[in-house]
Amino acid sequence: MLCRRHHRAVHEEGFQIERQPNGELCFRRPDGRPLPDVPVPAEVPANPGEAVRAQNDARGVHINAQASTPNWQGERLDVGYAISVLHPRATGS
Repeated sequence: MLCRRHHRAVHEEGFQIERQPNGELCFRRPDGRPLPDVPVPAEVPANPGEAVRAQNDARGVHINAQASTPNWQGERLDVGYAISVLHPRATGS
């Protein structure tokens, strides 16, 4: 029982699921390496806010009061498009 995204990962991208003798599932990457149960936490800088500001400045990103204003017109979410943008390999691109 997998959602569409993860079903596609197994059948089209080479990810594997294996039931262990104790009934637990082992998830493997396409190269056969096991996926960890919990990802390794990302390092957090001493001053996260300043780090984000520095990254934004380096990339020319300027955050202001209008930055989070969406340009969405109320149409339905195109899930296929969203997946293709967030995970290009899902479409075979």
